[in-house]
Amino acid sequence: MVEIEALDCGYGGAQVLFAMALRVMPGEVVTLMGRNGMGKTTTLRALFGLLKPKAGTIRVKGRDMTGAAPHLVAAAGLGYVPEGRQIFPRLTVEENLVATARPRPEGWTLSRAYGLFPRLRERRGNLGTELSGGEQQMLAIARALMTNPDLLVLDEATEGLAPVIRAEIWSAIAALRADGLAILVVDKNLEALLRIAERHAVIEGGRLAWSGTTAELRADRTLALRFLEV
Repeated sequence: MVEIEALDCGYGGAQVLFAMALRVMPGEVVTLMGRNGMGKTTTLRALFGLLKPKAGTIRVKGRDMTGAAPHLVAAAGLGYVPEGRQIFPRLTVEENLVATARPRPEGWTLSRAYGLFPRLRERRGNLGTELSGGEQQMLAIARALMTNPDLLVLDEATEGLAPVIRAEIWSAIAALRADGLAILVVDKNLEALLRIAERHAVIEGGRLAWSGTTAELRADRTLALRFLEV
């Protein structure tokens, strides 16, 4: 689905990523983990064309998309739920969902999105500014799904949310996984990530420090302590 190889990227003269590598296969759930400031968001921004790589290759479904414009990356089948949600604040819930929708036969519709997040149906006439943080995150996920992506990418999927809302988000991600949607997720909740994903990538200092399966990570908890604990 996505393959990143030898990616160098940064901001101005400051390099953040050094030969970063990452791959996601069709139907696979993969996590990108690491402490704050290690380059997780930078990796995702480069993937979506929001940052131009200095070196390396980004392929989507085998097609070279290195440095491609964001709308072309989205058209290739990637849906993005950015850190901070970034919903349209002066549009209603329903307007947010239809504004960037990309219809597909047997794909995501308003009815299906409301089925995944019933709270959004109840709030469909409310403006983005009138939603709680958890409702905004649900809306950001549903908006990305309305583009009918082949890969859903979530940056800080549950950051700052109440426990009950986090549980709803993880339940929704589990349902998407069961439907066969490929997912790349960034979050700090290690136990939830271990439950939801088959494979994990850990970034340290802008480099891929470790990658492996859930079983391998559970078998060696020192890996988590070494790369993820503050």
